[in-house]
Amino acid sequence: MGEAIGDAALCPYRVALRRPWCSAQGMLSERRGWLVRLRAEGALEGFGECAPLPAAGTEDAASGGEGLSRVLRWCLGGEPRAVLSRLRSWRGGPAARCAVESALLDLLARRAGLPLARWLNPGAPRRVQVNAALGAIDTGLDLRVRQAIAQGYTVLKLKAGVHELDAELRGLCALAKILPPGVGLRLDVNRAWDAEQALEALRTLCRLPIESLEEPLRDPEPDALRRLQARVPWPLALDESLDPHNTPGWLSAAPVRRLILKPMVQGGVLAAFELARAARRRGLECVVTTTLDAAAGVWAAAQLAAALGPGGVHGLGTGAWLRGDLGRGPVIRQAQLHLAAAPGLGFRPHPGTGFVSIRDQGRGHAL
Repeated sequence: MGEAIGDAALCPYRVALRRPWCSAQGMLSERRGWLVRLRAEGALEGFGECAPLPAAGTEDAASGGEGLSRVLRWCLGGEPRAVLSRLRSWRGGPAARCAVESALLDLLARRAGLPLARWLNPGAPRRVQVNAALGAIDTGLDLRVRQAIAQGYTVLKLKAGVHELDAELRGLCALAKILPPGVGLRLDVNRAWDAEQALEALRTLCRLPIESLEEPLRDPEPDALRRLQARVPWPLALDESLDPHNTPGWLSAAPVRRLILKPMVQGGVLAAFELARAARRRGLECVVTTTLDAAAGVWAAAQLAAALGPGGVHGLGTGAWLRGDLGRGPVIRQAQLHLAAAPGLGFRPHPGTGFVSIRDQGRGHAL
C-alpha cells in the first residue's frame, strides 16, 4: 500500500476567451471551474480539473462545486488506489468526478514513474495528431484556415449550425476552393439541424472535402442517423447524444461510425478509456476532445488520446482560445501534440496558484 492522502485542496478559476466561442448551443466568453490538488504523505502531488459545461453534458457549476467539496472530504486519509476504486461507485457529476479521478491517477502514475498514458497502456505513443479548432463559419474564417494550414494542420474543425444553413453552405463551398489536397473539414453541428435540413446539407457536403460530420440531428433517433450515415462515405459522429446509462446496448447497434469522447463528460479518463475499448471492439472510431478546458483538463484528455494508441486526429488544440491559464498545456507543433516524458499527468500549476485546503472550507475561504 502507498502513502495516504494527507490533504485535498481547490483553486477556483475564471479565464476569459480570446474571442467568443460560438456554437448552436450558444456563446461562451469565458471558462470557469476548479483545479484540484491531492497531496499524499511524502509530498507527492496529483492534479485534476473540474470544468462544468452543461451544454456538453456535465453538471452545472453549483453542482460541480458541491460535488467536489463532498468527494474530496472522503479522499482524506485514503490510499489513492483504494479511493480510486471507491470513486467508481460515486454517482456525482461527471466533471467533478473527472477532476478527482485525474488527481488520483496523477498520484498513481507519478508513484509508478510513468506518464499516465503509459500507465494505462505501455505501448502508448509520445505524440498524437490534433485538429485545428477554428470556431464558427463566419467572417475571418479564411484567415484562420490559411494560418492553420501554414501550421501543418490537415483536419480543420468548424462549428456549423450557428448561422442560416444556406449561408454556411455557401461559406463552406467558398472555403473548399482554397484548401490544398489532403486537408479535410471536420464539422460539428451540435444538433442544430432537423432531418430536412440535414438532407439538404448532405447534398452539398458530399461534394466537399469533409472529414466527418458530428451531431447532425436535433432529434438523434438511431434509425434516422443510420439512414444519414448510409448516404455519405465519411463518418458521422456522436458526442452529446451518447447515453451514459445505455452504452453496452447502444454500442451493439451503433448508427454512426465515430464516437467523440470527453473525459469531462464521461466522468474521467478511465470511463472514457473503457468506452473507447468497447467501441473499437465493435469497429467504431474514437476521437478524444476537450470541453474548452484549462491546461489540466487538456493534459488529461491528451493522456487518454495517447493511451488509445496511434491513429486518429483528436480535438485537443483548444488551449489557444484561452487568454490565460493555471499552468502550461501540452506543446503542439505541426499539428502534433507532444506529451511530457515526466511521470504522471504532465501538468504543474504556475507558482503562486491559490489553493485552499478542503479542511479550511467554511473558515472564511470561498471555494
